[in-house]
Amino acid sequence: MTRNLPVNTGRIAEDIDALAGITEPGHPWTRRAFSPLFLEGRTYIEARMRAAGLETRIDAAGNLIGKRRGAIDGRGTMMLGSHSDTVPDGGRFDGIAGVVAALEVARALSDKGLELDHDLEIVDFLAEEVSIFGVSCIGSRGMTGQLPEAWLSRVTEGRDLAEAIAEVGGRPGVLSQQNRPDIAGFLELHIEQGPVLENEKKDIGIVTAIAGITRIEIVVEGRADHAGTTPMDSRSDALVAAAQLVLDIRNAAAARAKTPGHFAATVGEFRIEPNAANVVPSKVVLLIDGRAEVRNDMEAFCEWLDEHVIKLAIAYGVSIKSPMRVSDNRPTPSDAGLLKTLEKACGTVGASHRRMASGAGHDMAWIAKVAPAAMIFVPCREGRSHSADEWADNDDIALGAAVLCEAVLDMDKSLKQENA
Repeated sequence: MTRNLPVNTGRIAEDIDALAGITEPGHPWTRRAFSPLFLEGRTYIEARMRAAGLETRIDAAGNLIGKRRGAIDGRGTMMLGSHSDTVPDGGRFDGIAGVVAALEVARALSDKGLELDHDLEIVDFLAEEVSIFGVSCIGSRGMTGQLPEAWLSRVTEGRDLAEAIAEVGGRPGVLSQQNRPDIAGFLELHIEQGPVLENEKKDIGIVTAIAGITRIEIVVEGRADHAGTTPMDSRSDALVAAAQLVLDIRNAAAARAKTPGHFAATVGEFRIEPNAANVVPSKVVLLIDGRAEVRNDMEAFCEWLDEHVIKLAIAYGVSIKSPMRVSDNRPTPSDAGLLKTLEKACGTVGASHRRMASGAGHDMAWIAKVAPAAMIFVPCREGRSHSADEWADNDDIALGAAVLCEAVLDMDKSLKQENA
């Protein structure tokens, strides 16, 4: 379908291709935060921001920001952005599509000679992906005063996080005082990282919430015995019980996923002791990654899990400690007003859309804790992401950028009316 979009599809493709070329040889596409390649990518982005007439700076949290000043001082800031760092062997579009689409909105506004009342900032957030320091969303947390101070002392490769933030131009010493009360609204574009939009042939996913992430550790203890001499009916095999538990978790999560609201649970870490071929396993430690759009769904799952491990321990003659929540982040809903703005923008550009939750974390979740925020998804091929096979069609990204552009224009008008 041919559409007359307010954005330049060629510029979007040019920028994404250029950033894809900045990668570790033999590891497409790898440009991890705090690496020389990451800084090289940022140099490219900053140059493109300046070419678009934006004022550039690095804030205290190490975020690269391009600013387009509004016509009225002090009216507030509308913000667009995502991240340019990748996972190892990661994605050509994950995060990058959002940064480039945001930049294209600023360029499209200038092309049309459109002036906004509000300031517009395009942001490349620092280290959205899990970094070499083992933590993620460093830039969005840091921008809004939500970065734990203890994180700054995390050390890897001979330097701590504070040093690394300073190396990219940030000021870690003032992070605890950071806040952005000027943010009037934030929007982020991202590839879906799942197959729903492609399967349903929808152009845009309007994200209702970022699912909460709960990680639960379970320890199963049996008894080590000789694998060749201990009768099968005389064993206390921790692995057999743990294997059954993994299947039960999968089945319970699949049943809950059929109810309204996104839900998923995965056993992603699994450690066995003594891990020897001729010894009956004596201990298994497993870690569950649970994702829920609706908090009550996670609470119900945890209650089921607490009761189920007691029954399982009796059935298999093992000991199972009470499941321990290692971390527990609640869901982050999108701003209701911005969701309506995005739906209106989809109608303006002729984009089909559906509402959906995000099962993955994003910078938007941290900005949403201090300001109105929302995001949109564009389709990606077969839902693949965090993989060299990740792919999103440029036309789909451009359509998403057009939705952002229309949403920004609508936000500028609606916020003006609120402040009148």
